[in-house]
Amino acid sequence: MYLNLNSTKLFFMIMLFFSSFISISSNSWLGCWIGLEINLLTFIPLISNNNNLLYTEASLKYFLIQALTSSNLLFLILLFSFFFNFFDIQNNLIKILMNSSLLMKMGAAPFHFWFTQILEGMTWFNSFILMTWQKITPLILLSYCYNYYFMIFTIILSSLFGAIGGLNQTSLRKLMAYSSINHLSWMIMAMIISENLFIFYLMIYFFLNFIMCMMFYLTNLFFFNQLFYLNYYSMIKFFIFLNLLSLGGLPPFLGFLPKWLIINYLINYNMFMLSFILIMSTLITLYYYIRISYSTFLMNYLKLKWFKINFNNKINLLMILILLSLISLILSTILFYLN
Repeated sequence: MYLNLNSTKLFFMIMLFFSSFISISSNSWLGCWIGLEINLLTFIPLISNNNNLLYTEASLKYFLIQALTSSNLLFLILLFSFFFNFFDIQNNLIKILMNSSLLMKMGAAPFHFWFTQILEGMTWFNSFILMTWQKITPLILLSYCYNYYFMIFTIILSSLFGAIGGLNQTSLRKLMAYSSINHLSWMIMAMIISENLFIFYLMIYFFLNFIMCMMFYLTNLFFFNQLFYLNYYSMIKFFIFLNLLSLGGLPPFLGFLPKWLIINYLINYNMFMLSFILIMSTLITLYYYIRISYSTFLMNYLKLKWFKINFNNKINLLMILILLSLISLILSTILFYLN
């Protein structure tokens, strides 16, 4: 995979990872804010590209949104450290305000409107970072202090907006963005339930998202209509939709396992309405995944062979991704029967 990383961008990549560790390991909210600011300033150069105005526009929008949320978070930290005990955040209003800033940082509903627009102007590699790594720090900071009822409200909105928003999309990046918003509701629920379950869900989401973004990058896919002409190697198309179904949480794929554990917890604690909303939103995402795969394989059946894509230099990486897809399917099947 050619990421076009020079020494400068490699430095920013390393600093991006270290800035998250600074926020997570800090013992004060001010230190957490400093880590978030370093993370912002190191991610901007990775997005921007002087040769492409679309990437530069996305980096500018991302900077404005993140600067707004960071200034709001800093204002809350300084304000309540002066008027209350230092970082005493027992007040529900304080919790909701801080939660809103962190939720806006990672693009959760109802603060998600910037997320899809910015993701549309990024490469697949930067999209993968924004959908995965950039959510870790706000989620962990959110676990330090949250208002339970406000989180339930956010979970319901994220699941619904993430499912309904992807119904009429023709862009694969926007589809992955709405899928990420939907998964964020499950991750927040996993964070509320258990730290181990949250880490487990996050690792599986990382794995599946990496495979999808890599496949889209290697096949140079950005829109649905490009999938219709991917006839040079039909097995690639098959495993793209195999991973889409796994990302949607269809059993017995790997993506179903953490959702199954969350549903099991919700049922045990009589949270039937919340589990119903989460399940129905996942069914909506599965609906448009299956709709895409059905229409694409129908076009493949009609033998439209006049459009070819050259895989000569990328076929080995695609084979590795297919192998990872098979491993995830086998692993999920084993875990499904063990539990």
